[in-house]
Amino acid sequence: MADIDKKKEMNSRRRFLITATSIAGSIASAAVATPFVLSMMPSERAKAAGAPVEVDISKLEPGMLLLVEWRGKVVWILDRTPEMLATLKKLDDQVVDPKSEKPQQPPYAQNETRSIKPAILVAEGVCTHLGCSPVFRKDVAPADLGPDWLGGFFCPCHGSKFDLAGRVYKHLPAPTNLVVPPHIYLSDTMLLIGSDRKESA
Repeated sequence: MADIDKKKEMNSRRRFLITATSIAGSIASAAVATPFVLSMMPSERAKAAGAPVEVDISKLEPGMLLLVEWRGKVVWILDRTPEMLATLKKLDDQVVDPKSEKPQQPPYAQNETRSIKPAILVAEGVCTHLGCSPVFRKDVAPADLGPDWLGGFFCPCHGSKFDLAGRVYKHLPAPTNLVVPPHIYLSDTMLLIGSDRKESA
């Protein structure tokens, strides 16, 4: 009888130890898994190194320029008005690469507007001469930029000028058009910069 009671007690202890060990193991696994899962989320350092950045453009208005950071660079998102878009054809003979034949943009942005959606320009705000940051000058023909100026981006460092599609004017220091980074629309109002594949979002 005493042996039976002893066996029951030992079985009870065994079940308790197995249960306790399982619970402790589950907690330990969760504790180990949490930082591992968090490590797969892009950190600020990862974003700076090139992780894609989601941008809400729902508040972007016609004529407005939005600045975001990707890979430590400024990226411009410009909502161009119909009047702004109309200037592009007028400048084909004044810009270095009117058809965007040099690989400064993904294939889907190798078109007249250098964009996926005609109104929205996405371009790195970095001059292709020495990496200065041009300024947005949407006003037409200010005295300091010449009578041919129809709006665009002006680099104050060495005088390079880019039109509203980021195409560089001829006979100026910058050799190529502004870079258009890879990007994709996740929705009408959400833009992903740094990747052009939805599965990366």
